[in-house]
Amino acid sequence: MTDHPNWTSLIEDEVQPWETLESRELVGGFRRVFEDRVRLPSGVETAYQYRPRGPRAVFVLPVTTQGEAVLIRQFRYPLRATVTEVVAGGVERGEDLLGAAQRELREEVGGVAAEWVALPGFYPQPSISGVIFYPFLALGVSLGDMHHEDTETIERVVVPLAEAYRRLDAGEVLDGSSSLVLWHARAVLAGRGLL
Repeated sequence: MTDHPNWTSLIEDEVQPWETLESRELVGGFRRVFEDRVRLPSGVETAYQYRPRGPRAVFVLPVTTQGEAVLIRQFRYPLRATVTEVVAGGVERGEDLLGAAQRELREEVGGVAAEWVALPGFYPQPSISGVIFYPFLALGVSLGDMHHEDTETIERVVVPLAEAYRRLDAGEVLDGSSSLVLWHARAVLAGRGLL
């Protein structure tokens, strides 16, 4: 399966209750930020800062042929901390979602999957960002050499699936998006007898 049924619902509403009066770009480049002057249905006018709809990222929970989860520990500069996450990365211009997931799996953990299962997509921070996340479960993963970007500080962590879910349940996976991917993957893994 290369997409999830809910992915087609991740679109703008036909009717917009807020009226955009003016818009200006505050920050350009890769992580654009806008400030719009808007009028709410009540007639109140206000300024609203946000990242626009459009950027996409993929998230991947790799599971090896031995039934192990492949997580990563990555240094995150804004937090000044190393956190446990699933494989993830941005979708490049012109790249399809599955292709991006396959690329990120190879780069971050040196993995190649025998099977891909799409999980429900989601909005990670809808109050301030129009970014959309598309998660996958990668099954039958074999691991090889990692190919990190120069700006990445990543450690590959291979643990039994039960240990990955113990960490999730204990609150040890602090990245919200990774937690949600693990949560959505749980039913698929249980249904296949892997958990």
